[in-house]
Amino acid sequence: MHPPSPFQAPLQVAFHRTELNVILSLYGRMVAAGEWRDYGISSLREVAVFSVFRHTAENPLYRIEKRPKLRLRQGQYAVIGMDGQILKRGSDLRQVLRVLERKLIRAVE
Repeated sequence: MHPPSPFQAPLQVAFHRTELNVILSLYGRMVAAGEWRDYGISSLREVAVFSVFRHTAENPLYRIEKRPKLRLRQGQYAVIGMDGQILKRGSDLRQVLRVLERKLIRAVE
């Protein structure tokens, strides 16, 4: 199998190390606050997903998705709730994750 050329779409979408640093920083704060307990990462053909769980054996509370095909439209990052509702979407990962940081502030108060 040949590596993809720069002009060819990658075989799967993944989070870059800098993106994971931003996500895991928030994840660590939420774990410390007792809100989150586990996570999973999926790298698929069109989307990378960071799923957040309160308990290991349940559906994710939130999914943080990266869809590069949407970067010129709504933005490639999205936070999706347990019910499938898009809570925030945009091209700046830190801005998109702010919707979850508001929940952290509420949890600490």
